[in-house]
Amino acid sequence: MRCDDTMLRTHTCGELRKEHAGKKVTLCGWVSTHRIQGKLSFIMLRDRYGKTQIFVNPELTKKLGELRRESVIQVKGEVKKRPSNQVKKELETGEIEVSANEINIMSRAAPLPLELDESVASTEEVRLKYRYLDLRRPKMTKNMELRHKAVQFIRDYLDKKGFLEITTPILTKSTPEGARDYLVPSRVHKGKFYALPQSPQQYKQILMIAGVDKYFQIPPCFRDEDARADRCPGEFYQLDLEMSFVEQDDILNITEDLFIKMVQNVFPEKRITQIPFPRLSHEETMKKYKTDKPDLRKNKKDKNELAFCWIVDFPLFTKQTEEDFFHGAGKEWAPSHHMFTAPKEEHIHLLDKEPGEVKSYQHDLVLNGFEVGGGSIRIHDPEVQKKVFSLIGFTDEQKKEFSHFLEAFKYGVPPHGGIAPGIDRLLMVIMGEDSIREVIAFPKDKTARDPVMDAPSKVTQEQLDDLGLKLK
Repeated sequence: MRCDDTMLRTHTCGELRKEHAGKKVTLCGWVSTHRIQGKLSFIMLRDRYGKTQIFVNPELTKKLGELRRESVIQVKGEVKKRPSNQVKKELETGEIEVSANEINIMSRAAPLPLELDESVASTEEVRLKYRYLDLRRPKMTKNMELRHKAVQFIRDYLDKKGFLEITTPILTKSTPEGARDYLVPSRVHKGKFYALPQSPQQYKQILMIAGVDKYFQIPPCFRDEDARADRCPGEFYQLDLEMSFVEQDDILNITEDLFIKMVQNVFPEKRITQIPFPRLSHEETMKKYKTDKPDLRKNKKDKNELAFCWIVDFPLFTKQTEEDFFHGAGKEWAPSHHMFTAPKEEHIHLLDKEPGEVKSYQHDLVLNGFEVGGGSIRIHDPEVQKKVFSLIGFTDEQKKEFSHFLEAFKYGVPPHGGIAPGIDRLLMVIMGEDSIREVIAFPKDKTARDPVMDAPSKVTQEQLDDLGLKLK
């Protein structure tokens, strides 16, 4: 990685090669090791881009003393080519070292509470509390770089396909959408609350009504849910994608093409088991695999094998259960996906008599036994939408909470649909990580705490008074 010249450095620690021999350079970075050998010493200097060995002459070694690991320094010196028998083949910069003539200590490090050596295990609690240290580890640095490249590829791909990236509000309305809301009290409107969005579902459908035609964003979504290995509590990011004047196959085809090309470009070592992705009905999947998230890998020990598949033809409704309770719906029926999913046209007549038999245009994307995305063709008929609200047991008061949505349906709604793959979970599976927290810079812990910031935390009585709140 090339460094554009700045006042503090001329190159990164991963940039110099034998071609730079004889060049005067300035490097900045963290001290990985400081090895003193008699009167002289060697520093392994590290930044995000790599490592460079620094030769420190006796005079500078005496002046520096012992440098503690992770101290930040600036090194000025000359690039020297190593003899062929001293080349460090494990380093990209292994053919050279920098002979220092000046070393400035920019920041001294205290003893580390976390071991950065990849071979030394640390507890997750310590890793999350000192995440800014944990992120210095090469594996975590690589994970963040791969996440960036994957997200950038998605943006570039969709831009070329004519999609508009549009951001939607974070402070929005609390409506029953399946999980518990995170609520934000309003100071201006006493006694009223915003909700953080569980997803931009209503906004993206309203954007289709607005004529946007092709929309995407990569928004944070907020759900008050318990933690799992593949689900970080509190918040997560998803690729939110919606299109007008499409059928289900259009959505599946563009999503499939996007992820095939993303894997090929960002994760070239990975191999997709089957292209095009298999498309399985929900009914046959449950009969054959006893799950709607089948793992279709041919060799489950192969970390580079990616077995994508589509699950389609879901029932529109499922029975409410304690294990998978849809918050806001009644006691009998819950939407299998959400209450905006369209029933198949040939099953609309069953809504009044046998709602449990109605099939929908829901589609789930499954990868190696994990659901990594879900979507549907949406309802665009206001009467069908009202019928679905009634069937899932919404009260009249709950229906009023969607009055803004039904109002928009009066003014010309195009057929539309979309999908929302979870970025965190998708990357966790592709990268072969056991925990979703390995692909998130600052994840919540298993109790939905932010260990770095120590959040949630108490607030002052003055803040509560401003909001008109009183704690029990």
